[in-house]
Amino acid sequence: MVSKTDDIQASVPNCNVNTVDLAEGETPDHQETKAPKKDPCACGHSASAVVMNGGGAHYHSEEESKQDGGGDMDGVEDSNEQEVIVIQDTGFTVKIQAPGTEPFDLQVSPQEMVQEIHQVLMDREDTCHRTCFSLQLDGNVLDNFAELKSIEGLQEGSLLKVVEEPYTVREARIHVRHIRDLLKSLDPSDAYNGVDCNSLSFLSVFTDGDLGDSGKRKKKGSDLEQIDCTPPEHILPGSKERPLVPLQPQNKDWKVIMTPMQCLKVLTMSGWNPPPGNRKMHGDLMYLYMVTVEERHISITASTRGFYLNQSTTYTFNPKPANPSFLSHSLVELLSQISPAFKKNFTVLQKTRVQRHPFERIATPFQVYSWTAPQVDHTMDCVRAEDAYTSRLGYEEHIPGQTRDWNEELQTTRELARKNLPERLLRERAIFKVHSDFAAAATRGSMAVIDGNVMAINPGEETRMQMFIWNNIFFSLGFDVRDHYRELGGDAAAHAAPTNDLNGVRAYGAVDVEGLYTLGTVVVDYRGYRVTAQSIIPGILEREQEQSVIYGSIDFGKTVVSHGKYLELLERTSRPLKVQRHNVLNEKDESVELCSSVECKGIIGNDGRHYILDLLRTFPPDLNFLPVEGEELSPESVRQGFPRQHRHRLACLRQELIEAFVEHRYLLFMKMAALQLMQQKANNESKIATLTENNSPEAAVPALPSTENPDASAKSTETLNDGKSDVVQIETTSTSDAPQPAATEATTTEAAPKAEQTTETDIPSAAATTMTASQATPTEDNVVPTVTTNGPLVPVATAIQNGECESPLEGKAEDSIPGLAQAKELAESLAAEDGSGIDPKSREVVLNACKAVGSISNTSFDIRFNPDIFSPGVRFPEDSVDDIQKQKQLLKDAAAFLVSCQIPSLVKDCLDHSALPMDGATLTEALHQRGINVRYLGNVLEFVDKTPAKAQLEHFYRIGINELITRCAKHIFKTYLQGVELSALSAAVSHFLNCFLSSFPDAVAHLPADELVSRRKNRKRRNRVPGGGDNTAWASLTPSELWKNIVSEAQSYYNFTLHCENADQVVEKYGLQKITLLREISIKAGIQILIKEYNFDSRHKPAFTEEDILNIFPVVKHVNPKASDAFHFFQSGQAKVQQGYLKEGCELINEALNLFNNVYGAMHVEICACLRLLARLNYIMGDHHEALSNQQKAVLMSERVLGVEHPNTIQEYMHLALYCFANGQLSTALKLLYRARYLMLMVCGEDHPEMALLDSNIGLVLHGVMEYDLSLRFLENALAINSKYHGPRSLKVALSHHLVARVYESKAEFRSALQHEKEGYTIYKNQVGEAHEKTKESSEYLKYLTQQAVALQRTMNEIYKNGSNASIMPLKFTAPSMASVLEQLNIINGIIFIPLSQKDLENLKAEVQRRQQLQESGKSMEELTVDDPLELEDKIPMDVNVD
Repeated sequence: MVSKTDDIQASVPNCNVNTVDLAEGETPDHQETKAPKKDPCACGHSASAVVMNGGGAHYHSEEESKQDGGGDMDGVEDSNEQEVIVIQDTGFTVKIQAPGTEPFDLQVSPQEMVQEIHQVLMDREDTCHRTCFSLQLDGNVLDNFAELKSIEGLQEGSLLKVVEEPYTVREARIHVRHIRDLLKSLDPSDAYNGVDCNSLSFLSVFTDGDLGDSGKRKKKGSDLEQIDCTPPEHILPGSKERPLVPLQPQNKDWKVIMTPMQCLKVLTMSGWNPPPGNRKMHGDLMYLYMVTVEERHISITASTRGFYLNQSTTYTFNPKPANPSFLSHSLVELLSQISPAFKKNFTVLQKTRVQRHPFERIATPFQVYSWTAPQVDHTMDCVRAEDAYTSRLGYEEHIPGQTRDWNEELQTTRELARKNLPERLLRERAIFKVHSDFAAAATRGSMAVIDGNVMAINPGEETRMQMFIWNNIFFSLGFDVRDHYRELGGDAAAHAAPTNDLNGVRAYGAVDVEGLYTLGTVVVDYRGYRVTAQSIIPGILEREQEQSVIYGSIDFGKTVVSHGKYLELLERTSRPLKVQRHNVLNEKDESVELCSSVECKGIIGNDGRHYILDLLRTFPPDLNFLPVEGEELSPESVRQGFPRQHRHRLACLRQELIEAFVEHRYLLFMKMAALQLMQQKANNESKIATLTENNSPEAAVPALPSTENPDASAKSTETLNDGKSDVVQIETTSTSDAPQPAATEATTTEAAPKAEQTTETDIPSAAATTMTASQATPTEDNVVPTVTTNGPLVPVATAIQNGECESPLEGKAEDSIPGLAQAKELAESLAAEDGSGIDPKSREVVLNACKAVGSISNTSFDIRFNPDIFSPGVRFPEDSVDDIQKQKQLLKDAAAFLVSCQIPSLVKDCLDHSALPMDGATLTEALHQRGINVRYLGNVLEFVDKTPAKAQLEHFYRIGINELITRCAKHIFKTYLQGVELSALSAAVSHFLNCFLSSFPDAVAHLPADELVSRRKNRKRRNRVPGGGDNTAWASLTPSELWKNIVSEAQSYYNFTLHCENADQVVEKYGLQKITLLREISIKAGIQILIKEYNFDSRHKPAFTEEDILNIFPVVKHVNPKASDAFHFFQSGQAKVQQGYLKEGCELINEALNLFNNVYGAMHVEICACLRLLARLNYIMGDHHEALSNQQKAVLMSERVLGVEHPNTIQEYMHLALYCFANGQLSTALKLLYRARYLMLMVCGEDHPEMALLDSNIGLVLHGVMEYDLSLRFLENALAINSKYHGPRSLKVALSHHLVARVYESKAEFRSALQHEKEGYTIYKNQVGEAHEKTKESSEYLKYLTQQAVALQRTMNEIYKNGSNASIMPLKFTAPSMASVLEQLNIINGIIFIPLSQKDLENLKAEVQRRQQLQESGKSMEELTVDDPLELEDKIPMDVNVD
């Protein structure tokens, strides 16, 4: 089984990840892999697609069903393709001989390119200084871009020689750049400055690098004396101090660079460049100027033969070689001869560099910015200087022709073949790579535009109307130019349109219809401006927009045109995106057919491709925020005070909401059909016998009449084509993978995550009406477990369900089941055969059900929305009046569904802790997953406020208030910054932060004095930089004015009333932390501040000075292309794990990891989730070492890709600590837990349900190392938090009591121990009954404690009575064993190992065989999971909440 992340299936050329890890000297274990063409159905039940690594993989072909209802996968309808791709990937070893080094072995794979060996050599410690060389086999030079398998004579053991080649100017530049990168390899300044996809990671500070080798170099944890367990003061429970400095602990390696551990003082291009003609003819390529550590100033010539000293000085040019000239092929060799310090330090530097974990060095796919940074000295750096003034973007020096045609690259990658797995991997990889490059280029361009470094294409116009082109990207500012959006809300609409457009691009990109193209789109917020960057349609700049638009409207629906080809292409997206084809009237009152909103424009580029742009109304309008005269919303909405006036008229529903709503309607549809069928059945006496038969509780699977029962998999294909299963693939959905028993009597836990019951006593809502959504997708009975990128796991957005309303396909013993089964069948057969051959009665059943749920078809369930309803200026033909009425009603229902179902569902999920937001980002994600827009935040908070269980939602309420305040502040900050000129930026930002957070009452802005002297010059320049105006208006802002504005913004935007006049009142009233507010506003507004302790509460001086503001970063939104195949493997793996097939699950997830690596490279959020799950599986299956290695990678990746204090990173630290403990590395485990606690205190404070888990972990580890008093502080805090958030009678609280009792027992304080254990015992007795094993265990422990207490008392009495000559019985004070501590750690972290007896094992085998037979007899996996999922799970080591 492959378990290394580094094992990338090299079926795709040029895979750089391999190389980095190979440099570590690890050899990937490449093995033959058989991979299925596609996950058999998009729902992740891979019935038989178990991917085995290694030879004897048995592979049953499965029917191919299309992924998303729409026509993707080249419209492959041929469902019986049996396609197995075998990637033969047996690695072999070659010898490498480089000049001046011993030959060494290198493991390579036949799929690799020669170029990858180059990369490895440029990274290895002993050959890293070479860049300009060729590889030769028996005297023949190998082609850089050839695959190894195509090279004749290359085999196991071949000797490859590294031969130095003559330099060219390009090669010399690459060499200098590479040497500079080596010298800077440990320098974190690029990560602080947010350059070149570098980002921070601090894990190694806490692990001292001892994780990889399981602590062999260190003393094992058994030597308890060496462990210093006292946490810093600010980490202890109850501490009010929230320091900022520990956020970025000092890394040893960095001290090395900051101190005299320098190799060179200066390395820069010489002022004598470029060489004059006569020197060119002597082979001079360029001149460098250096200052060594010994203060020697030298001038170096780069020539075709290498580098040598010349005789030039700063002011005299003498290019002749010095004597001696030290001619060397590499700069490093030259400098090592000249400077002893360089030689010594460079060696140390390279040793340190290669010891670092590769994940600390690899670039991330998208730039991550840090909101804090230390003061870093600015050094001279020729490469950085050169980059700043050329338009180098990524890899121009490797690409002929310099600037990249982004549009061509983006569209060509989409056109790549995608018929089989290797082709799809290649395609997805190319798409992902181009997207991340494009996002980087667009970000850089947007900053250049706002900083005034780019000339406008319409320079004569006013600044806000200007547009720019730079590096083949088109930039426009988010202002309403030419009154384009006047009717929709002016600038507010112009600001919202780009993000709506981006959501549309994302949606169409995900459907991925061949022949339909969207533009590369990136939205950048920087210095208060919003910039939209788009790739350019070929030919668009040469013609007027009016001529080029052949579909849609350029004036919001006054003139409308349509086009047959566009209708055909868009028709293929209409089902997955739920867009209804409809007619509108043009200016001549002619009816025009569209399959999108009117704003969506179709333009055929000069390249002949069909582009669609302006997708801002892809999704239907949100009527709660769109008051329309004469339209009455549904009572649920009206009750909550809707419709409300919003800033603009572009508010739309989210795609997730549409999916959830349609799914909810589908269940309604099935129920109605079932009820009618039941009535028909009841009238028909002859069928009564079958009814009673089907109703017996034994009939676990709905009995379908055998005559009509089509093949199960064919059925799923039909339904997919029937548009019911689009819901399966909501990318953002994420599910809690824990099987949770639902609260109905007849329910057995499913192998898939269960939904919750919405109608509970503590939620007063309209959810108890018929508005209930199923938790199962129409055609499948499992909701797909998907990757959560983000900390706490959240159940599927659509999981709302009435207490008594089970999903129709679960096979429960419910009266309505037979009717539902037939309704399902009927709906399918109707769809399949256009209703022929079905009796009219049944057809009427479906017709009635369709009408009731608002389906656009009368014969099958098909809900779609018309995005043009309520668009100003759009008119519809007379004949479609009924249809429009229906659509209006549907929109009102959807808006009501959001307030009456989705918001209560979110609150319900927070109550039962299946959603656990920790900060603004995770809160927003939780809202979005359920299709709730952030503009509903005020409503959500009001709903929480009115909930009886408000106390248990305090954490959620606090995070919500935090988010609301920082978002309001961000809105104000945006316009505030637009009035600031560049020279006053740091003063303005620090002044704003003082007004926002400092207790200093009269914050006065420091106007930068000298810059303001020459006012005359300013006036001339005013037009050049966006936003001239009175440049000092910002200085008059006062704290009270700012907070007034925040309060009114909260009222007008979120309809929420804040009661406060300054920062201190907010903190007091809502229990917020200033440090958390600072973090949130900095992240949202892109501010980077100096890392030091800020005194927010001083009333004598402001907290921030202008020196504290280090930088302003862009906040970037872009599309995240997905690795679909890898994702399906990941889901199948999760499904397998939940069914208890751990080994198969593990193999599938390993395979997913390989595919993810193949598409994304080494660093990505989804790879992080994959590694975390793998680590957990390794741990459960007993491979602690492998678990540690995978989890270490997950932590590093989370720090690098999400940020060092992201909630997900905190979770990863906790998991890593558990595996460290299991590996005997106790002090490391403690350090990691303390780090997690510090981060959590900063991100959300102490009062959060997740803190209870963290403190229980810390308390247990401290108990294990016999630090009893410390341990009690943490465990008692955990007990208090658990009692608050889970209720005093919860089983979690019982466990907390037990843990506290154990520590008291170890301290021999038996009375306290007894008291706590009794509490626990009472809870167990009341909750699970006397017979339950937990209650029995507790009762045994009580007896034991009582005996110990009595024995102690006897001894004490003896001592009192007889004094010093008492005969004392030795008392047993037991230090806890590591095993028992680990067992408790496993339990609180949700991992329970269930011991198996021989009998259990035999039953297990029989069960597995039974399932296999069932499978072979043609039963589909769907029915199996329904069958009796619990039988397996009762008997195996099971993971209670796999992440």
